[in-house]
Amino acid sequence: MNKSELIDAIAEASDLSKADASRALSGFIDAVTNALKNGDSVSLIGFGTFSVKERAARQGRNPQTGQTIQIKAAKIPSFKAGKGLKDAIE
Repeated sequence: MNKSELIDAIAEASDLSKADASRALSGFIDAVTNALKNGDSVSLIGFGTFSVKERAARQGRNPQTGQTIQIKAAKIPSFKAGKGLKDAIE
């Protein structure tokens, strides 16, 4: 499912116009992004938790040359599915 299909599904499920559903989805994405930028996590009970994890610096290998390279530490977004979402999939 891509973004436009998700907007269609939201509009149909919530009786909103596609424009309203698009604004709602954009608002959700912006709110989650801003929370993660500020170091917060976003928990949706039964669905899951969006958070930021820190990945340590490490050594890697260039696959073309075999040369060892340093990979910098990074902050990465993470999503952990909640029990309700896991149960719905099974």
